[in-house]
Amino acid sequence: MARNAEKAMTTLARWRAAQVQEAGGQRERRPYLASECNDLPQAEKWRLQIVREIAKKVAQIQNAGLGEFRIRDLNDEINKLMREKRHWEVQIKALGGPDHARVGPKMLDQDGKEVPGNRGYKYFGAAKDLPGVRELFSQEPPAAPRRTRADLMRDVDADYYGYRDDDDGLLLPLERDAERDSIARAVDEWKRNKEENKDQDVPEEENIYPEDPNDKRIEDEEDISESTVTSHVAVPSQKDVEEALLRRKKQELLERYGCLDVKMEES
Repeated sequence: MARNAEKAMTTLARWRAAQVQEAGGQRERRPYLASECNDLPQAEKWRLQIVREIAKKVAQIQNAGLGEFRIRDLNDEINKLMREKRHWEVQIKALGGPDHARVGPKMLDQDGKEVPGNRGYKYFGAAKDLPGVRELFSQEPPAAPRRTRADLMRDVDADYYGYRDDDDGLLLPLERDAERDSIARAVDEWKRNKEENKDQDVPEEENIYPEDPNDKRIEDEEDISESTVTSHVAVPSQKDVEEALLRRKKQELLERYGCLDVKMEES
């Protein structure tokens, strides 16, 4: 079987060589330098041939099972063909053809993202997952800006330390209501325990805090609710500060010109 296959391949090879000779001699080879071609259709033909080769190798490099060395070789060959394609595009433009570099599509990967690269060298397919390449293009999250002590102290004011929190008139009524509810719950619990222990021989508790009608140390609840909250420290307003500065300025002027008048009268 192997000998028949070799004969068939030999016959096929001879038949293909005869076809090439009949078509016009030997098979044409792509010029080594793009500048050697001065025919625009031929330049377009060679550029299209390079594009087909690039597409073929890009399809091969998608296979991650080829091995690291084979993938690196394929990636190098693709980058070499890309550089050669750019040379042919420059030559086509010089011969009066279209500018493929400007109107041509960008190199995209299978996810639709532009092919990553560094200084013109691109990585395709499985080459992006090679050791050292993944770390090269991994973007680290930006570090959070560090706040200085001045930035932290800028937000520290009297409210930060709780200065005059009780002077706004909001906290005391809430505390008073909470205290009233707590006392009411305690009294209800005491009465409930007293009713439960009524049938038992439990001595009655002695009231150690008898009420004194003449004791005025505790204000009535109504007086407390109607009392207004006053500030411990008088904080002047902007108008008070302006009036105080104006009075001080007048006093200085009076002292200055009053002394001058006295000196003029003595002289």
